[in-house]
Amino acid sequence: MNNGITLQFDQPDLGSRIETLSEAELDNLSFGVIGFDAHTTVTLYNTFESKYAGLSRERVVGNPLFTIVAPCMNNFMVAHRFEDAATKGTALDDTIDYVLTLRMRPVKVKLRLIAAPDVVTQYVMVLRSV
Repeated sequence: MNNGITLQFDQPDLGSRIETLSEAELDNLSFGVIGFDAHTTVTLYNTFESKYAGLSRERVVGNPLFTIVAPCMNNFMVAHRFEDAATKGTALDDTIDYVLTLRMRPVKVKLRLIAAPDVVTQYVMVLRSV
């Protein structure tokens, strides 16, 4: 991990800390990380999320998150929160209970939605009971 410190899904400074991780460190996290740009194109997708979602990194990175990769998140609970934060120029750091449904049986998860006006990458973190 980053300087020997394990990052936790619920730690207060996760948004700023996740930015400092290498790809290998992201792959060692015990929760899913999906990073995307202002156009919702996925730029980061860690091994944990790939394994549990059943989607390869090659299939996900470079595609729009809310229309191609995870259309089940294209709603007011997830995608619109990012849109609202961007429109208002405010930070977003919300944790919600959610049910993922794309190509799998419904799976209860916690999602952490993280964005900041001065940071290029926005994140959906996925905490699963495994």
